[in-house]
Amino acid sequence: MTQELYREDGYLKSCSATVTAIDERGLQLDQTVFYSTGGGQPGDTGRCITADGSEILITDTFKDRETSEHIHTIDTTNATTLSVGDTVSVELDWGRRHRIMRMHSCLHMLCAVVPAQVTGGSIQDGRGRLDFNLPETIDKEQLTQDLNKLINENHPMTMSWITDEELQANPGLVRTMSAPPPMGTGRVRLVNFEGVDLQPCGGTHVAATGEIGPVLVRKVEKKGKLNRRITIVFNEQD
Repeated sequence: MTQELYREDGYLKSCSATVTAIDERGLQLDQTVFYSTGGGQPGDTGRCITADGSEILITDTFKDRETSEHIHTIDTTNATTLSVGDTVSVELDWGRRHRIMRMHSCLHMLCAVVPAQVTGGSIQDGRGRLDFNLPETIDKEQLTQDLNKLINENHPMTMSWITDEELQANPGLVRTMSAPPPMGTGRVRLVNFEGVDLQPCGGTHVAATGEIGPVLVRKVEKKGKLNRRITIVFNEQD
C-alpha cells in the first residue's frame, strides 16, 4: 500500500518515491504527497520527475474502488522512461492544492455556523459547497459575516487519531451523511479547529483559520423540501 504522507502533514509539497507499479490506470508509488479524490475533495495534480530529469505530468490522483490502490493518472507522452523500481520525485501543483486546503477548511467553518446535518458537498479550486438538511433558508449576508468572523479569529487546527471502534461509539462526531470518514485501517483521523469544529476527516487543511482568507457566500439554494445548498467562493477583492 502507498504511504500517504499528506495524512500527517498537508504542507509537504514534494517527496522522493519508488515506482511500485505502472499500468493503463497510471502510476503507483511506495509513498506520496498527492491526495487521492475522496470526501468531496478532488485529487491532486502536479508532476513526476525521473532520474534523468524527464518530467511526466500527473493530471489526477484517485483510489481504485476495488483494490484501494493509490493511482496517479499520468500523461503517457514521456512515461516510457519509467520502470518498476525506479526512484522518482513527485511535486504538487502547490497553488492549486493550497486553494483546495483553504476551501476545505472553510467548509468546516460552515459546518460550525450552520447547525444541521450535511447531506452532500464538493470542493473545487476556488469554490466549495455543502448541502444541509434544513427546512428553512438562511440569510447569505449574515452567513458571510459569521464565516469571516470565525476565519479572522485564527483558530488553530490540530489532528489526532481514534480507533474505528471509538468512532462507532461516538456517531455524533460525523457530520457528513453523504461522505463517511475513511475507515477500515483501524484508526480514523480527527480534525479539530480549536473551539469551533471537531470531526473525522481525511482531507488536507490549513494550520489555522486565518490562512483561509476572506470568503463570500455566493448562493443559498433550495434543492428540496429539506435541502439547502450553500456555495462559497474566495472574496479575492478584499
